[in-house]
Amino acid sequence: MKWLPKERRNLFIIVVLITVAVLSLIYFGLISSRYASLSTIADNRRTAGDKLQKIETTIRNAGLTAEELTNVTLALSRAETDMASGDLYSWTYGTMRQFKQQYKVEIPEIGHPAVGDVDLLPAFPYKQLRFSITGRAFFHDLGKFLADFENAFPHARVVNLLIAPVGGESEQLSFSVDIIALVKPNAS
Repeated sequence: MKWLPKERRNLFIIVVLITVAVLSLIYFGLISSRYASLSTIADNRRTAGDKLQKIETTIRNAGLTAEELTNVTLALSRAETDMASGDLYSWTYGTMRQFKQQYKVEIPEIGHPAVGDVDLLPAFPYKQLRFSITGRAFFHDLGKFLADFENAFPHARVVNLLIAPVGGESEQLSFSVDIIALVKPNAS
């Protein structure tokens, strides 16, 4: 810069500084703000693309989801087939009479069923039916009867089993048991 006179050199330095300042203002004022807004737009576009991808996947899987819903509904319907429904006293008496036929168990008394909320789980969508049965049987026959009953009716459970020997020389036992079964909702 020695070849320039002092006045022109100062003027040249001022022009260079002003040019740098103007370019800096243009970059930081316009370009960087536009760059920030472009990166925000790119992020929003990426997020919207991901959402669109999920929606398209959901739409593609709608048939599979409907098929799964149908399968689960059928499985639930099959599971509800042995649940108590309709006239509960008739269901209780008919079920016990039919089930005990293949066992050597005498059940002269089947108690009246009482319907209430399920006491095992809170806010359960089913109601429960509780009834008592009393009778006589040999120990082995009673055990087989109760085990087969619980296996045949997965929605029922046996509680409060009381066993006492029958007087005399007989090896029979008298028993009393409560049975709790689920009641099918909205059954007519």
